[in-house]
Amino acid sequence: MDLAELLAIRQKERDRQKSTRIHCCTAAGCLSSGSAAVKAQLEAAVDAEGLGASTEVCSVGCMRFCGRGPLVEVVSREGDREPILYEQVTTADAASIVKALKGGEATAPLGDRNHPFFARQFPIVLENSGKIDPERIEEYIAVGGYQQLYRVLYEYDPAEVVDEITRSGLRGRGGGGYPTGLKWATVAKMPAGQKYVICNADEGDPGAFMDRSVLESDPHRVLEGMAIAGYAIGANHGFIYVRAEYPLAIRHLQKAIQQAKRYSLLGSQIFGSPFDFKIDIRVGAGAFVCGEETALIASVEGRRGNPRPRPPYPAESGLWGCPTLINNVETLANIPAIIREGAEWYAKIGTEKSKGTKVFALTGKVRNTGLIEVPMGTTLRQIVEEMGGGVATAGGVKAVQTGGPSGGCIPASALDTSVDYESLTQLGSIMGSGGMIVMDNETNMVDVARFYMEFCRGESCGKCIPCRAGTVQLYQMLTKILNREASEGDLERLEALCYMVRDTSLCGLGMTAPNPVLSTLRYFRQEYEELLQPATGKR
Repeated sequence: MDLAELLAIRQKERDRQKSTRIHCCTAAGCLSSGSAAVKAQLEAAVDAEGLGASTEVCSVGCMRFCGRGPLVEVVSREGDREPILYEQVTTADAASIVKALKGGEATAPLGDRNHPFFARQFPIVLENSGKIDPERIEEYIAVGGYQQLYRVLYEYDPAEVVDEITRSGLRGRGGGGYPTGLKWATVAKMPAGQKYVICNADEGDPGAFMDRSVLESDPHRVLEGMAIAGYAIGANHGFIYVRAEYPLAIRHLQKAIQQAKRYSLLGSQIFGSPFDFKIDIRVGAGAFVCGEETALIASVEGRRGNPRPRPPYPAESGLWGCPTLINNVETLANIPAIIREGAEWYAKIGTEKSKGTKVFALTGKVRNTGLIEVPMGTTLRQIVEEMGGGVATAGGVKAVQTGGPSGGCIPASALDTSVDYESLTQLGSIMGSGGMIVMDNETNMVDVARFYMEFCRGESCGKCIPCRAGTVQLYQMLTKILNREASEGDLERLEALCYMVRDTSLCGLGMTAPNPVLSTLRYFRQEYEELLQPATGKR
């Protein structure tokens, strides 16, 4: 494969595509609403109407407005008419959507690409999502796929790639927000020899589905990002660690790797250069702790997924003792766009310290649910009330939970907060991987805290005592409060135990497990106090 051949594939695919494309979302969300049957009916209707020469029905990835699925969009490649989006499409609607191409009237509800849900979105990671068939490498190549890999191999030396990522200001999207360029530079500086790239796709937060959607919708984008990372740090082997609960993502990844190898875009001497890079998949059993880097490495090595003390950090001694770069799905999916558009372009998006965009799974009691990608610095109010449409109940928004079990609950009074790493930390929460759950005034915040503690209790690996025993004790104390059996002294002990678990646990799971309790105590303490026994509590 050389550049001329890649461009020839791109042109051939563009010539192959028919003038009208009916995009049918077949990502997991719409599939669960019956989109596979809708697609079959659309294909049958195209044949029945004799439109096969000009019209094709395409499986595409997530169209983002998941709460309105199944979603179907009719797109003209000539651009002679605006795309038409249909929502909540049923098999009974399929024939009418096709007949509408000949002047008929579709029975499916019309969607609106100018809807507030889309208005503030700035798709970078999701730029191809909902537009290409994730199971066809040719469609990815047709939109410029793998050209940035070629560019770095022939126009950049590895240090220049690291510098480009550093200057972009990209920070890890897995939760910690560590500067990506600094992490790459650390691994690149390790002595020459075996190094690895790992894509952390062990997304385990309740309510989060950002990484799953990216892998289902645009898997080649992640592969290209990994290969660029491998070139930059001097690695020739990568692993994608993905949980078994994501069968569609795994299937698309497996197919994407096979296709990329067939075109020599992975493997030996990529684009005729001396650079070799292969990618393997490791399927995890679904342990939340395996999202922690050292536990993930242990699992990839075939051992029990337990964390270990750091240092040494994986960048120095990771997989099988070799320097290892670990980035999550969204971080790696940003890389091709940064190389294509340049570090300065990316650095202009977002805030001074939090550059670029962030993908969130917007869920909970909010009216509009789905996947959003917004510039850093967008306020919570803009996300929840404008894009999400607020909540349906009369009392309005009570809190927004970010960061999953490691995050916290932010009160409605802080909705004007900018969404960036520093601002969320100051509120007692974290960015996390991107789960964002909206709660209304009917939500019991003590119950919310117990829900997350129950999750952490069950997911603790048990290696260190503070986490293993502390999460159990915290769960029992929260239950005692909810049962109205606790005293004011119990509340004080609950808070003290939170700090002990946070300060003495071995890894991030234990260190952050008390966050939902501490944040609800900080903003909703009255709800705890109202549940205390009358003899000692404040009624």
